[in-house]
Amino acid sequence: MSDQPTSPTVHRHRPVPDREQLDAASRVFGLLADSTRLHLLWLLSEGEADVSHLAAASGAAQPAVSQHLAKLRLASLVQSRREGRRVVYSLRDGHLRNLVTEALSHAEHKVTGDPWHA
Repeated sequence: MSDQPTSPTVHRHRPVPDREQLDAASRVFGLLADSTRLHLLWLLSEGEADVSHLAAASGAAQPAVSQHLAKLRLASLVQSRREGRRVVYSLRDGHLRNLVTEALSHAEHKVTGDPWHA
C-alpha cells in the first residue's frame, strides 16, 4: 500500500477543464434543455434544412423555429447560409452532433428501460 492519498480518476488523455470551459459547456447544456431546440438540433444532425422544413418536421410554428434558430446561431451552435431566398441551417461542428446523439441515446435507455452501457 502506498502512503500517497488517492485522488479521483483523471483521464490522462484530456486536460482538466478550466472554469471558462465549464461555463461554456454549461451554456450549451442550457440551450439543449429546451425540447424544441433539442429536436431542431437532432433534425440538423441529419443534414441541412431551412426554417419551413424544420417547422414541418418538428411540429413547431415557423416563428418559434426562427427564434430558436436565432438563439442557437448567436451561441455559435448552428450556422446559416443563403440559398436564393431561403436560409439554410446546419450544425456548426461534429461535437454538437455527438452530444445531441448521446443525450438522446441516454434518454432512450431511461424511457425504454433498456440496460445502460458500461
